[in-house]
Amino acid sequence: MSDNEFIDLRSDTVTKPSPAMREAMASAEVGDDVFGEDPTVNQLQERVAELLGKEAALFVPSGVMANQLAVKTQTQPGDEIIVEEGSHIFNYETAAPAMISNVQIRTLQGQRGVLTAEQIGSAVRSKDYHQPRTSLVCLENTHNRAGGTIYPLEEIQRIRDFSKSRGINMHLDGARIWNAWIASGTHPKDIARYFDTVSVCFSKGLGAPVGSAVAGTKETVEKARKFRKVLGGGMRQVGVLAAAALYALDNNIQRLAEDHDKAQLFAQKVGSVRGFTIDLPSVQTNIVIIDIANTGRTTTDILSLLRSKKVLLTEMTSSKIRAVMHLDVTKEQVTTAAQTIVTSFSHVA
Repeated sequence: MSDNEFIDLRSDTVTKPSPAMREAMASAEVGDDVFGEDPTVNQLQERVAELLGKEAALFVPSGVMANQLAVKTQTQPGDEIIVEEGSHIFNYETAAPAMISNVQIRTLQGQRGVLTAEQIGSAVRSKDYHQPRTSLVCLENTHNRAGGTIYPLEEIQRIRDFSKSRGINMHLDGARIWNAWIASGTHPKDIARYFDTVSVCFSKGLGAPVGSAVAGTKETVEKARKFRKVLGGGMRQVGVLAAAALYALDNNIQRLAEDHDKAQLFAQKVGSVRGFTIDLPSVQTNIVIIDIANTGRTTTDILSLLRSKKVLLTEMTSSKIRAVMHLDVTKEQVTTAAQTIVTSFSHVA
């Protein structure tokens, strides 16, 4: 690493396409995807549908669009959806459910991002006409804000059993479902089977430059295709991007275990610093959340100091910062970043 090179642990979205991925993009066969004629996009959509055990899938520019298409196709204006309070849909999608689908969000506090069937059952609205209709439950696996935690399959099944009994659909924000797969050994198909729709991302741990997908029944995906066009997501010769996603699926899933190992290494070292608190049981995949409340410093102060030392992390809340491992940082760089924190803050009371 050169003296001017930053160790960037802000997100697994900062990865850049490898030379082999760029070669796959350059040689991709393309067509007009709005007409359904891009063969590489079609291949990717079929591949994702097969991986998730769904009838169909739709390639979209971003995870936000994938989630919002899932909400839009399964709700009516005036409905209510249930999410965990730290969920991406609630915190990082710019109030899109309200703006696009005209639904309100009911948030529940989970344990490390996990809601129980009992919690959801108690939050579902009655049929009293004064109340909105609960039409969708959205879960997140892995859960970003909880530190990359994996949703227990048994609890997902319990929530599905309850939701089905009440006629409520379920959506999975599976942006990092690939991490859940590698860490738990549970195939995405065995997770997705409990959900009506699933979103997945190619531009995080898998290293593609852009792109997500939403999967479900053929009918739901056809509805999503129309709303994708409404939102400006109709793309033309986009096989060059789909090729990157296909390359990522073929080559970058199993190596996620390396990122999980790096997260453990980082958490163990940084967690030893007085004033830096890490919930080690929550470090299950590639994300580490650090509570800095006991340092007496602000997140801005800490992040600025680390930036001056060529280490980049990001703010999660007013008292927490986040480090994310990915394919563009080596184990040696992660060790250096952790040691930089240890050296810089070992004097904190």
